[in-house]
Amino acid sequence: MSRLTIEELKIALKRLPDWKLATEREAITRDFKFRDFDAAFSFMTRSALLAAKMDHHPEWFNVYNKVEVTLTTHDAGGVTQKDIELATAMDGYSALLTGG
Repeated sequence: MSRLTIEELKIALKRLPDWKLATEREAITRDFKFRDFDAAFSFMTRSALLAAKMDHHPEWFNVYNKVEVTLTTHDAGGVTQKDIELATAMDGYSALLTGG
């Protein structure tokens, strides 16, 4: 899978307004906040099951109701369509769990 061009990435991020480019490397990031740990863990579980099917794994950090996610495709050296697809799915899982 090849890296997205900067134009492709800009277009993709318009559809993912809560995601931002990482400052230290070519990746996209988003911070999620849930009502409690159970909701955050549910989000991570759903995301992990999809990531395993995609053979694409997020970098993430969880404390109580917060989950910080960074997506990049290491083999491609940057952001690919896989990252955009996983980010889109994560946004959907978050919406289900937060009602928005």
